[in-house]
Amino acid sequence: MQNTEQYVVGIDLGGTKIAAALFDSKGEILNRERMETANARTAEEVVQRMIDMVRSVSLGHPLSGVGLASPGAVNSKEGIVLHGTNLPEWENVPLKKWMGEALGVEVQVVNDANAAAWGEYVRGAGKRSENMVYVTFSTGIGAGIVLDGKLLLGTTSFAGELGHNIIEPNGPECICGNKGCWEMFASGTAIRNSALELMRSRPSAIAELAAARNEAISSKHVFEACMQEDAVAVEVVDHAVYYMALGLANAVHTFNPDRIVIGGGVSKAGDQLFPALRAQTEKLVMKPYLGTYTIVPAGLQDDVGLIGAAALFHGS
Repeated sequence: MQNTEQYVVGIDLGGTKIAAALFDSKGEILNRERMETANARTAEEVVQRMIDMVRSVSLGHPLSGVGLASPGAVNSKEGIVLHGTNLPEWENVPLKKWMGEALGVEVQVVNDANAAAWGEYVRGAGKRSENMVYVTFSTGIGAGIVLDGKLLLGTTSFAGELGHNIIEPNGPECICGNKGCWEMFASGTAIRNSALELMRSRPSAIAELAAARNEAISSKHVFEACMQEDAVAVEVVDHAVYYMALGLANAVHTFNPDRIVIGGGVSKAGDQLFPALRAQTEKLVMKPYLGTYTIVPAGLQDDVGLIGAAALFHGS
């Protein structure tokens, strides 16, 4: 009897590590490997490591494809990393061509936020939705959009850069060069910076919570202090929730999703975040949109990039 099982390798490429996993056609992980990218900084060296990992992690199974999630600007249609964030010397790297030729298998490449969005749609909190917006609130704001069951890439595969929507034209300067981008007000970094600014002139338990764990102050400590009704933390969280909701309301009006999936470190605030975020978003969306969408936490954890990359082949 002929074996119809289709095996796929998913790869999550980061600035410090590479993770790879072998998936069966049900989306189950059969084998996995992880490798540091230290001492392999050029594109050619990193790509060779990924090629070696695919050969090793596949356990000799014939592959129907290799899906790869990469940071930075990615032209998914050509499989080229135009600029790799946290990957020095990564400019116009033809990942699809190099890896496809070496492995003799089809390779698909997407931006890591798009991979995460697709993973959540296929296997996670976006499952059984039709139109989904995925937003990750962490150091910055990443996003991915699924419309009518298809991952939205756009003309040059840059669709979904919601973090750089300008919501305050006279706001602080963003790393992208513009002023007032959404991530300058609603990211984990923005929450931390807002707390640090207020703490210059006002006492707060935020610093004590961080010091008790010998950690640098982050949004996590702000939400913990908010739970204790710390005045500075409450003000910072209220400010952040408003701007998070403002961006989500814009996404609702633009894409008309039935589900919004929230990931990233900030989402771990759980009940300290989601009830207020849902309520504030409802205040900002137009009446016809009320009740047409839900806002839910992401369902997948650290494997979301791997799962999304592999799901480029297994789909929904």
